[in-house]
Amino acid sequence: MLHQHDVLIIGSGAAGLSLALRLAQQRKIAVLSKVELNEGSTMYAQGGISAVLDEDDSLEAHVEDTLIAGAGLCDKDAVEHTVNGGPAAIEWLKSINVEFTIDDEPGSSNELHLTREGGHSHRRVAHAADATGKAIETSLVASARKHSNIELFEHHMAIDLIARGTHNDRYIAGAYVLDRHSKKVDVFQAKFVILATGGASKVYLYTSNPDGSTGDGIAMAWRAGCTIANMEFMQFHPTCLYHPQAKSFLISEALRGEGAQLKLADGERFMKRFDERLELAPRDIVARAIDHEMKRLGTDNVYLDISHKPEAFIQDHFPNINERCEQYGFDLSKGPIPVVPAAHYTCGGVNTDLRGRTDITNLYAVGEVTCTGLHGANRLASNSLLECLVFAKAAVEDIESREQVHNNEDEIPPWDESRVTDSDEQVVVTHNWDELRRFMWDYVGIVRTTKRLERAQHRVDLLNREIYEFYSNFKVTGDLIELRNLVQVAELIIKSALSRHESRGLHYTRDYPDENPYMEGVPTIMTPPNR
Repeated sequence: MLHQHDVLIIGSGAAGLSLALRLAQQRKIAVLSKVELNEGSTMYAQGGISAVLDEDDSLEAHVEDTLIAGAGLCDKDAVEHTVNGGPAAIEWLKSINVEFTIDDEPGSSNELHLTREGGHSHRRVAHAADATGKAIETSLVASARKHSNIELFEHHMAIDLIARGTHNDRYIAGAYVLDRHSKKVDVFQAKFVILATGGASKVYLYTSNPDGSTGDGIAMAWRAGCTIANMEFMQFHPTCLYHPQAKSFLISEALRGEGAQLKLADGERFMKRFDERLELAPRDIVARAIDHEMKRLGTDNVYLDISHKPEAFIQDHFPNINERCEQYGFDLSKGPIPVVPAAHYTCGGVNTDLRGRTDITNLYAVGEVTCTGLHGANRLASNSLLECLVFAKAAVEDIESREQVHNNEDEIPPWDESRVTDSDEQVVVTHNWDELRRFMWDYVGIVRTTKRLERAQHRVDLLNREIYEFYSNFKVTGDLIELRNLVQVAELIIKSALSRHESRGLHYTRDYPDENPYMEGVPTIMTPPNR
């Protein structure tokens, strides 16, 4: 089946839907979601969105905090571009009825309640209690469903981008897409294509992300010929609830922003041995400190304690987290809860400029799928939703100002499955999926060595061959598409990590424990073989 639109947006989180809403006044839009619309990472973002809204704060301070967290690898132009767009992004969200928490403290000069998170020098995180992503995504979905120019395709998974033209003049004309209900592959043709597919944290055994974070956009862009940057910088959130049924439920950094303390089983606070900022140090430092203590003591977790705060304060500020913890037998007001680090955010991704343009004509990328230069070697807390909104707006302005370079009206061949059959060996996909995520956790996790990375490289090479053979012979399924993409992303992470002979930000290797001054400001650029 052929679908034709002006713009195809792959992904339905904050990046994809905000772009669709801004662009839909003049364009016919298709938005793809491989599950339900609201099941992306945005829905599960707890903390908030950072923006300079307090008179005691400044844009310069937010820029400086971001640069410090990025450990010498941020692009300052990208940082300033994003930070400057913060206040307007908050106003736009309010215009679509996102209900932020109001500051009702006597004498406060702020309309919104602002919290502080790790790495920030001021309170500048606007939030909707402890479920900011849910508030944003719910409003975006409601607005998109009402718009006549936006066509929403749930349970549709992109397989590959459709690249046309010559080697030196390549452009994207759409995508092949699996309809997960009919199990047929359709052609989606469009004048412009936007990747808003999120990150790749599902490549690790333990992650705070939903199941869909499988690096689809990064892998598709790589196969189409885009350059990819900084994939070695995978952020591990320091505090996810440790419980066999919790599936790495995220415990927001906002708890530490409001005074929660990290402790060992005997009640000792340990962050003082690692950083003078204690629990409010950047995430890479806190995650490595927890990892160090767990390995030193041979324990499965550490503890997070905010029970010294009044019960009413906890219930008012963290109602959803407290309710979820109670489901697993923990009460934030009564004592510490067990926590462990988990893969959380992909700081690298598809190379784009400040307008969201990739290095292939007609293809844009926005949000966690990208490497814009904002995050550098480590993302500052609550800058991710901000990046989605600011770069979506920039991409919209660029698309509206452009005359299309190619008309994209060439006839695109339908998906060819004449030489494949239904698989009777699905166990191969399941086994490879589990093997990949486990060795990535063991060998390419918070602390790395060259030997561990080489072991991972050897295993990913074997998996690549197995999956290529499987993909070539059998009909595609959702699990196979995601596994194919995860293996590609894993290879990019490993190769990027092997090429960085230093420790910087989220990339820490025992073989090169110090920063290399010659690598400051130098991103890791991976160029696909078809370029």
